[in-house]
Amino acid sequence: MTRRIVRTISQLAAAAVFTFLIIFLLDRNFRLLPNAVHEYMPQHHHGLVVTDVTITTCSKVNLFSSCKLDPESWHRVEKNLYLDKSWVSSAYVHVRRKKEEELVSDDKVVIGVTVGRLDPSTGVKGQADEKWESRPAGLWVLRSSKPTASDSKKAVTAVDILFGDDAVEARDGWQLQNTPLLLDAGQDIPSAHITVRQGTHSEPIRPQPRVNDNGKFKIMQLADLHLSTGVGHCRDAVPDEYEGGPCMADPRTLDFVTKLLDEEKPDLVVLSGDQVNGDTAPDAQSAIFKYAELLIKRKIPYVSIFGNHDDEGSLPRPGQMAMIEQLPYSLSVAGPDDIDGVGNYYIEVLAQGTSKHSALTVYLLDSHSYSPDERQWSGYDWIKKNQIDWFRQTSEGLKKKHKEYTHIHMDVAFIHIPLPEYRDATSPYVGEWREGVTAPKFNSGFRDALVEQGVVMVSCGHDHANEYCMLSSNKESKKPELWMCYGGGAGFGGYGGYGSFVRRVRFFDIDMNEARISTYKRLEYGDTSSRIDQQIIVDGGNVIPPKEHS
Repeated sequence: MTRRIVRTISQLAAAAVFTFLIIFLLDRNFRLLPNAVHEYMPQHHHGLVVTDVTITTCSKVNLFSSCKLDPESWHRVEKNLYLDKSWVSSAYVHVRRKKEEELVSDDKVVIGVTVGRLDPSTGVKGQADEKWESRPAGLWVLRSSKPTASDSKKAVTAVDILFGDDAVEARDGWQLQNTPLLLDAGQDIPSAHITVRQGTHSEPIRPQPRVNDNGKFKIMQLADLHLSTGVGHCRDAVPDEYEGGPCMADPRTLDFVTKLLDEEKPDLVVLSGDQVNGDTAPDAQSAIFKYAELLIKRKIPYVSIFGNHDDEGSLPRPGQMAMIEQLPYSLSVAGPDDIDGVGNYYIEVLAQGTSKHSALTVYLLDSHSYSPDERQWSGYDWIKKNQIDWFRQTSEGLKKKHKEYTHIHMDVAFIHIPLPEYRDATSPYVGEWREGVTAPKFNSGFRDALVEQGVVMVSCGHDHANEYCMLSSNKESKKPELWMCYGGGAGFGGYGGYGSFVRRVRFFDIDMNEARISTYKRLEYGDTSSRIDQQIIVDGGNVIPPKEHS
């Protein structure tokens, strides 16, 4: 009896699977199921499919000229293809979109996009229901009237624009057209490239950082990349030419970063602000994708905070962070809405093996931009009281959990603008102090909060030519309490100077076996193989003085 029941269940299951496969194949080829049912089939594109793409051009001097189409039918990508740099012209990409279940028999689905002067179908045998159609600016759109076209992995589901001859795509499932749109833009306007997503949106990969099996973990701090839309212009470069030609800021910066990524193989990259050079980055997205693509390709997780220049261009901090959060391998988070700033958060680095315990906590806080009270406190902004309260509460809330770690747990922090205590000339430091410390004039007490919560190291950027680590000690007991480091400017789009400053990058080698942190820098020019100013700053979980002061 039992065997008969099992056999019957097995037969029914096999029949159900077979029936599902038949329905799946028939619906894929002939679209037989009603839309209400089809929505739940695995090949369905949840959201929108693109049914047409076009470009409008309008004149700034002709009052009757318009770059707008019917908003009920068309969605405009809000990026002027001339980046607002043309005196007379503007141009925009428009996309017609529909929900898949709302498609009718007359609708065609875009399954291909390309750019060029010639018809892509010339000399190529095509299908009767698929045809390349010409659009302005050399854009060609391949549309299909097949009832199953919207289910195809070729179906275009999103369209965007990136700028510059060095533009790259960092998002999964997107393809960038290397040939720029054919516009009458001058040489001073970065070229516009259309990029499309085909198929469904996939959730980005967000790996959990973990200490390596040997107990080691390496952090690479990229400070002040100052990337542009387009290749940018070098400032105070040493030397002022590159590989036998003129110095182009972004290619040289990214070559430097690439070299160090491949040689140092960091486990985490911290982007500590001013990744984007606001004045020369009218499209911040194009600048951000350039550094992100390097990290994503190498499967290196990264976190980012903002500096005072990141949002001086086209995209405010909330918009930038929303975009960065959706990139693969990004662990960046906007943080709580009820405190000042965008990008107040922390990440946990788990212990080696399969442990679920945190070995290292990395705090990141938004140090804002310019002073909100120039009359009383001119210069730069400061970390606000509600941020410090959030930090204290968060740290206190994690302490019990951190005690479950069988070794010594450590906390570190990253900000962009230095703390006022970086100015203390009586404190010992290792490295070069080349320029004035442009810390806020108002001291909100964040240094004391870091010490109170047991953070052993904080590192910043902002002052490019400063690249020292300073020991901050208790004023009464003289006990070492906190190392305060500079990353050193890495990008050629930002200033250098100060006695021929050479761009550099700081690393933190963390050995959880000994609860030890050592730090050093690598140079872009000159002695490019050495570890500059290498020193141990934490040992046994304790802040220790430099050797000459111990």
